[in-house]
Amino acid sequence: MEACKALMRRKFTLQWDNHTLGEFHYKFFCDTAADVFYVIHLAYDPTSRYSARDLNVFLMGEAACGKTMIIRTAVTRWLSGDMWPNTISYIVPLTAQEINQMTNVSLAELIAKDWPHRQAPIADILSDPGKVLFILEDLDNVTFQLNIDEHALCSDSTQRVPIPILLVSLLKRKMAPGCWFLISSRFTNEDVVNMFWKTTDIFTSLHLSQGKREVYFNSFFNDLQKASAALRLVHGNEMLSSLCRVPILCWITCSALSQQRDSGEQDLELCFQTATDLYAHFLAGALISEAGPTASQCHLNLLKRLCSLALGGLFKNTLNFSREDFSYVGLTEADVSVLQTLNILLPSGTHKDCCKFIHLILQEFCAAIAYLMPLPPCQLPSGTRGYKEKREQYRNFIQVFTFIYGLLNEKRREILETSFGFQLPTVDAFRQHSVAYMKHLGRDGEKLTHHVSLFYCLFENREEEFVKMTVDPLQEVTVYLETNNDMMVSLYCLEHCRHMQTLKLSVQRIFEGKEPAVRPTARQMKSLVYWRDLCSLSRTMENLQELHLFDSDLNNLSERILSRALEHPGCRLRTLRFSYVSTGTGFEDVLSAVAFNRSLTCLSLNCMSISLNMFALLHEILTEPTCQITHLSLMKCDLRACDCREIAVLITSSCSLRKLTLSHNPLHDDGVRTLCEALVHPDCRLRSLV
Repeated sequence: MEACKALMRRKFTLQWDNHTLGEFHYKFFCDTAADVFYVIHLAYDPTSRYSARDLNVFLMGEAACGKTMIIRTAVTRWLSGDMWPNTISYIVPLTAQEINQMTNVSLAELIAKDWPHRQAPIADILSDPGKVLFILEDLDNVTFQLNIDEHALCSDSTQRVPIPILLVSLLKRKMAPGCWFLISSRFTNEDVVNMFWKTTDIFTSLHLSQGKREVYFNSFFNDLQKASAALRLVHGNEMLSSLCRVPILCWITCSALSQQRDSGEQDLELCFQTATDLYAHFLAGALISEAGPTASQCHLNLLKRLCSLALGGLFKNTLNFSREDFSYVGLTEADVSVLQTLNILLPSGTHKDCCKFIHLILQEFCAAIAYLMPLPPCQLPSGTRGYKEKREQYRNFIQVFTFIYGLLNEKRREILETSFGFQLPTVDAFRQHSVAYMKHLGRDGEKLTHHVSLFYCLFENREEEFVKMTVDPLQEVTVYLETNNDMMVSLYCLEHCRHMQTLKLSVQRIFEGKEPAVRPTARQMKSLVYWRDLCSLSRTMENLQELHLFDSDLNNLSERILSRALEHPGCRLRTLRFSYVSTGTGFEDVLSAVAFNRSLTCLSLNCMSISLNMFALLHEILTEPTCQITHLSLMKCDLRACDCREIAVLITSSCSLRKLTLSHNPLHDDGVRTLCEALVHPDCRLRSLV
């Protein structure tokens, strides 16, 4: 046991600097994560109510939220005797990066990998697996498949087997039954987590709540008045608030605000409106902190090399940079030392002798600057490595383009241009290309599959004329909404889409059928306000004729808001489509609103489950004198022959219905006969049945 502790002390404490961002940062983390430490402390105590046999504790969170810090702090406390003193005798640390590079290995070899000369007391360690804790970091970063059949699993600790079989055998306790697991993962691969999750396991999420954020700001500024002012600014801006979701991004935000305040800037709210503002101020404030006769040119050269590194890294799936990479872009050891001192670069936690940007989002911002300088992507030496971590596979440049659009705004661009004494030369060309490309899409009838990414770019830019010119050609818009920010950003851009005729909306995870217990929370209220404004487009957009709601979940309140918009006298919609939609009342409110809408002529309920109650509602609205529905579509609703009696009633009772679409339904002969009888009924006014 003492030999294991000595080993862990070398591995964890000597290679890890607790105070990279300042001692307060580490202290804040330990204090605010106390509840997590409490849970994982008791989890591995067999006498605790938290504990269970073959326990897995899943530590979940997004990038840079502190999962690794939790693990290493816990191990440090174990070393000092403050954690798991009577339960854990041996710790076996595993990382996804390590096991991704293994092929065939035995459990004994896996345990001994960190021991001197690979000589570990295997027999002693495995004699009582209940004293052994396996720590698996970054489960989401495992590159191989883990869906291994039970019959392929292995129980022999000395047998060499493929690493996927060994890992799954351990996780399912075919090997070392009774051992413990502490597993960290991002939310990007929940399917793998669910594969090994048991109801007796513990799932803990690292989330920086508003209260913890307040503690962080107070700790950073060490001045209640300054901290309160900074918090008010952040909480009053949805985009900035969403950026401060992990401690490192809080540190960047606080640093940028502090730099501007120290420089004498009074109107911080005007200075910090977008993420582009924030990172431009942070980067400029950090890099020009040293003055001198040739400082301006030095600072500009340093910025160019840093941005070249960032862009080359993203193009070549490199987030961890070696000395050769730095040298390739012209960064000297002194430059790298400065960038580390400024906390723009930090030592990599996974790649020895490498550095990475303090957060991926800062690398993306620097890459956006490189686009507009323009700096060509460089062939970094690390970019030619054959093996690439799963987390280094960078495929989505949306955030980079969002920053590019932000830098097209003259006021935001000036933050960098004034600080470094240069101008971004390709801005005008990029603006012209963007507008011309959107015109091309409109002219050739091509369509973007969805528009939210474009809308985020335009929201980051927020130059009214440029936004109008960009969205002007759009006649059909498709928007996927999953967060309040999605709704806020989309609403801003949709209000500029003067020629939009069709709006397709998918609303997921925002309402999800949940009703407030007593009254809506502040976040729920924001969701409802944004939703109300989106629904109001049906009367405020002059050319909007069709609303298509698909793949959506609405609760009672959100359905009621949509209903109020549909029954408003100013509603301009002519076509209302639903597909794969669930509502709180089973469409009772929506269909009631349709009955009194004098502009709607087409109602589509495709790919929906049509119950007897729904048929009753349809009958009720179609017989209303105010109802103007002439075309009803029930495609792919899995209608059966028994449903045709209800459809026949609709056909013969509606005064307005002229077209009915029932294609792709298994009606069969009996159903067809029922419909034919309705079609020859004297009260039938239908002209088309598809």
